[in-house]
Amino acid sequence: MLLPLLRRLVHGSLSRAPPFACCCPGRGPSSSPRGSSSSAGRKGLILGVYAKEKEETVPQFTNAGESFDRLVSGKLTELLSISGPPLKKGKTRLFHGLHQDFPSIVVVGLGKKAAGVNDQENWNEDKENIRTAVAVGCRQVQDLEVPCVEVDPCGDAQSAAEGAVLGLYEYNELKQKKKPVVTAQLHGSDGKEAWQKGVMFAEGQNLARYLMEAPANYITPMKFAEVIEQKLRSVNSNVKVHIRSKAWIEEQQMGAFLSVAKGSDEPPVFLEIHYSGSANASDSPLVFVGKGVTFDSGGISLKPSSGMDAMRADMGGAATVCSAIVTAATLNLPLNIIGLAPLCENMPSSRASKPGDVVRAKNGKTIQVDNTDAEGRLLLADALCYAHNFNARAIVNAATLTGAMDVALGSAATGVFTNSSWLWTHLYEASILTGDRVWRMPLFEHYTKQVTDCPLADLSNVGKYSRAGGACTAAAFLKEFVTAANWAHLDIAGVMSNKDEVPYLRKGMAGRPTRTLVEFATRLSQDQRSV
Repeated sequence: MLLPLLRRLVHGSLSRAPPFACCCPGRGPSSSPRGSSSSAGRKGLILGVYAKEKEETVPQFTNAGESFDRLVSGKLTELLSISGPPLKKGKTRLFHGLHQDFPSIVVVGLGKKAAGVNDQENWNEDKENIRTAVAVGCRQVQDLEVPCVEVDPCGDAQSAAEGAVLGLYEYNELKQKKKPVVTAQLHGSDGKEAWQKGVMFAEGQNLARYLMEAPANYITPMKFAEVIEQKLRSVNSNVKVHIRSKAWIEEQQMGAFLSVAKGSDEPPVFLEIHYSGSANASDSPLVFVGKGVTFDSGGISLKPSSGMDAMRADMGGAATVCSAIVTAATLNLPLNIIGLAPLCENMPSSRASKPGDVVRAKNGKTIQVDNTDAEGRLLLADALCYAHNFNARAIVNAATLTGAMDVALGSAATGVFTNSSWLWTHLYEASILTGDRVWRMPLFEHYTKQVTDCPLADLSNVGKYSRAGGACTAAAFLKEFVTAANWAHLDIAGVMSNKDEVPYLRKGMAGRPTRTLVEFATRLSQDQRSV
């Protein structure tokens, strides 16, 4: 019996994914976390196996894997044992014909069981291993053009759902030839709520990936605002969305923001979102602020043409914070959140700002624009001033702000500059759970002096020592527009895109750190500390 089965053993390879749906055909999204049931068409099955300990002679499956192995009278154990060396984490083995309900079964390596938090890596290794293994397994089933896959919760259904949803996502909106949709659902009945939560977290990140990946002529400032408005209105009634026009921006005297926008024919938009999740409407809100440059040419300080197309994602700050609010509203988190996104293009024209121009921000401070490609901090300056109108519990801004941040940390982590250890602790602990890490950076007075020593104005938009400590001088510039006791600036330039660093994300715009922002908001909703 084993020989015919062994001949059908196939070692699959990864491919690019078709669009993802959260449930198999014939089942609505609300039922996606439910256990397996018969459905039309073929189904694949993902099962997890842990790394062998030295004294172990047989594979150590997850609970779902053990149940399935008993169902097939131990054949899965036998096949896995004779088909090659023990599975390493993130590796897969594919079997056919073991069970009529699942013609294709992928066993995925989860690594060491109960690895827990890795203090060296600053993340929960179990969760990361599950995300990676499930993503790889789903893509392998996808190679076979199997339309539906059931996923072993692997002891953490939320992480398994995140791996499936994130791993199967690919932007293909503008291609005539669409790849078939692959749907995923929970295998069994353990962890239904956690699975659904994982789907929501991952779909939030995928929304940010969609916005960042789409071409700049499709996601203009107004279109960005409309997409977010539509998403919010579809998930929660406790949301108000204001799409502010250029006239409103002028009334608010946001001269720094307008100085960037004026070079483009696309009118600027100031997107303002109010999510009222707290039982008390007067509770101080968490305020998210996101840089929303929907295309950054550099302006008169023009960028090199090579790689400039990636600057369609220079609104990654706005994309991640707005997507985090959409997710928070979907989860019905019990806190008030306000989202602010100044949206515009940075383009060269006869109307564009020139190096050496001086502009006035909302708080009255003057800024010498020595480099028009350091424009994100100008948008954020005015938005941060406006954020102080709301008696915020905390203000957190995100921006693809500096190439220096990419040089400093690469794609390993988001750089965090903050004046609040309380805020930092929440962000850091949230990132351990999500695997989308953060790293604290300095806000020394040393850097402030480099932006305040300016010949023509109160501030220069670049540090006087050129590229030295560029991410730190940019943060010091923003600090000049903050009086709140709990403020954090997230420089996400290094995590804007993914090549192959995060194995459960495909190549392209990453949508990071959306899940960390959602987890952070969740933790804040549980922390009763007052402002």
